Amino acid sequence: MKQSVAGRLKIAFDNSYARLPEGFFELRAPTPVEDPSLIKVNHALAEVLGLNPDDLETAQGVSLLAGNHVPESAAPLAMAYAGHQFGNFVPQLGDGRAILLGEIVGTDGIRRDIQLKGSGRTAFSRMGDGRAGVGPVLREYIVSEAMHALAIPTTRSLAAVRTGEAVMRERPMPGAVLTRVSQSHLRVGTFQYFAARGNTDALKVLTDYAIDRLFPEAAEADQPAAAFFERVLGGQATLIAKWMLAGFIHGVMNTDNTSIAGETIDYGPCAFMEAYHPGTVFSSIDRNGRYAFGNQPAIAHWNLVQLVQCLLPLLHSDPDKAIAQAQSMVDTYPDLFEQALAAEFRRKLGLATKESGDRDLGQGLLDLMAHKQADFTLTFRGLAELVGTGAPAQAKAGELFFKDPEVIEGWVERYQSRLERDPLSSEDRAARLRAVNPLYMPRNHLLEDVIRSAEDGADFEPFETLMSVLADPFTERAGLERFARPAKPEERVLQTFCGT
Repeated sequence: MKQSVAGRLKIAFDNSYARLPEGFFELRAPTPVEDPSLIKVNHALAEVLGLNPDDLETAQGVSLLAGNHVPESAAPLAMAYAGHQFGNFVPQLGDGRAILLGEIVGTDGIRRDIQLKGSGRTAFSRMGDGRAGVGPVLREYIVSEAMHALAIPTTRSLAAVRTGEAVMRERPMPGAVLTRVSQSHLRVGTFQYFAARGNTDALKVLTDYAIDRLFPEAAEADQPAAAFFERVLGGQATLIAKWMLAGFIHGVMNTDNTSIAGETIDYGPCAFMEAYHPGTVFSSIDRNGRYAFGNQPAIAHWNLVQLVQCLLPLLHSDPDKAIAQAQSMVDTYPDLFEQALAAEFRRKLGLATKESGDRDLGQGLLDLMAHKQADFTLTFRGLAELVGTGAPAQAKAGELFFKDPEVIEGWVERYQSRLERDPLSSEDRAARLRAVNPLYMPRNHLLEDVIRSAEDGADFEPFETLMSVLADPFTERAGLERFARPAKPEERVLQTFCGT
């Protein structure tokens, strides 16, 4: 049954995090905004949450989404956490511009956080204003929902509203609030917050809570904390493998931006590559390339090391034994990641069976792409054209990818030889390839067009258009050619910005 928010704005929040001990959060209501107005409500997500999207679009609903009205069942709070930011540890960060309204159990039985981002100052804001600009809000809305359409684990966007107020960044820009939905906003940095204070009791409470919330089967293990870490580790290996074969660059893989739930979180200076190269960086604040595209698997490993160090007191009372066990667990990450990456390559290459050389076959294509700066998305999309045999397919490959058939001739021969050992028909394989390799992506120049229109002219039609295109990234549709092509030289976006 849908929960109506009209009238008295009743929502059946059940706030398990608010029942944790003092010190895990600051109770804090959102700061009301001047003149809220709706940008968009995500109808499909609202339905999953059991909310009536039409009610969310009323004046009462917009007031809720802006933070001007807090339902009686909510328990608004700002979460405490720490984190390594570009390798430097900061013992207290926390939600400086986000407030967790509460949790909802959806129609699918899954408990999710409902959080307002850009909802005002908290005890963790430091020198920040606690607000968000419309540009970063639209970027997170678009990219998070695009990731969902690509079947990549992610936080999602329920709504975006304008505040009627300006925020000052490099220049004044219109303010906005994003309603973000996640299976949990727990981060590696949440565990670091208590570990840095030597508060083992709080670490135990937090770990038990995370297990109950996200991995209840781990509670039955001989060592629940170890079982918990192994599940987080596996989730990160899978997530990063999916990033790598979508051409996604997070941009700020700090430990406070690393979700325990295995979801992509905190879309700041994120971007999708066009011309492929593993050293690609877009983030204006990543001056040394720490979070370059090709570094992401190793950074995830590093972040997991920080997490398991927090868990040492829960693994064994003997520090040496705890360290040995932690090392043995974290050392499994490279193999788990490689297995996940091989599985992703098989999907992207349209393979139904497993062979030991599949990982190398996929990497061989990436190496050619890097050599020729081929477009990441269109190269994989074009594989559906290569399910035939012989010279025509090789010529087509050169035309599609590199404008030089000789560059890819050897790889096409390897690929076609592999396909001959795979049971799918050419027609089925082509359909499979088109079903997993998108044609439409939130390319950086498209995002910038949306943001510019919203900031400069309060024009949200380009946002709506792009959202409708990205809702189905795999099906080619007439009239949408400009959304599939790479940026022209004059359209290229070389840097992306965090927005805080």
